[in-house]
Amino acid sequence: MLRIHFTDGDLARLHLAREPDPVWETLLGLHQLTAPRRGLPVFAPWRRAARARLAEDHLAGPVRMLSALAPASAGYWPDFLTPGASADGLEAALEALHATPGPQLHQEMNRLAGTHPLPRWAHGLARGERDRMEEVATAFRLVHRTIITPDWTGTDRTTEADRALRTRVLRDHGVHGLLDSFRPLMDWRPPVLHVRYPEDRDLHLGGRGVRLIPSHFCWNTPIALADPALPQVLAYPVAHPPAWAPAVTRERRPEALATLLGRTRARVLTALETTATTGELARRLNISASSASEHITALREVDLAHSHRAGTQVIHTLTPLGTALLRGELPPHAPAV
Repeated sequence: MLRIHFTDGDLARLHLAREPDPVWETLLGLHQLTAPRRGLPVFAPWRRAARARLAEDHLAGPVRMLSALAPASAGYWPDFLTPGASADGLEAALEALHATPGPQLHQEMNRLAGTHPLPRWAHGLARGERDRMEEVATAFRLVHRTIITPDWTGTDRTTEADRALRTRVLRDHGVHGLLDSFRPLMDWRPPVLHVRYPEDRDLHLGGRGVRLIPSHFCWNTPIALADPALPQVLAYPVAHPPAWAPAVTRERRPEALATLLGRTRARVLTALETTATTGELARRLNISASSASEHITALREVDLAHSHRAGTQVIHTLTPLGTALLRGELPPHAPAV
């Protein structure tokens, strides 16, 4: 059991991550691939696709590197792998990775060495060799690009659903209601949050607050940092709806969407699962910019797409209704008026 002790200042500084954390999702997603006992059925389609992409891109080396530093079978991995800067994206996290203080790097790598034998290159990393840290950063980029980025929309969708739920509870019932909403995963007994955890320890926040990170690939128990002196985070598993199986969903619906919308417009809808400008969409689908613009306008007029101007660009993406239609998750009957 992990007991997290809150002060009034901590309650005021508690906040939810605004989007999936790329570093946590990369490491936890890797665990879903490399730990047989964590091979959960809900991730089966994703696992098959991710393993195929890793094999196609010959990324066994980067996978071994990250797995040696954050093994799925061990209860510890170094905190420097999940810096607080990851809240601002992968590149910000990797900059923080390079800036890890030498004493922290040495201490955490020594602790890791006490859990399982480390490869020779890891000892160079522990000594602060810059080339080794660059190799770790490159491994993060490659593995994230290959196993996480292709299904980022699905990851964002499951975590956003949880975030929407927590935000609604916070609005209606305040911080105490938010913390209480995590039962049975966590038990809020003010001023202590009791978290189901593989080890027994107490964590005193001391007014620093905590960032709650809903995680797509976290499973069964939340995960906190090992060092209580660092700015604190708590990654926790989100619910996965039975329909979550992005690879399967995309394979079985294209004909139905084409019948409903027309083939090209269905392709535009599918392509907008990731944001794009009109020009990017035209190039992606090999159609003219005027045709892409026409289809986007039609989708926008029925609230399936949204356009947002950012500087000189107009960026298009799906609305929640467009995502629901693409995923086949619309209710079978319209609500009575």
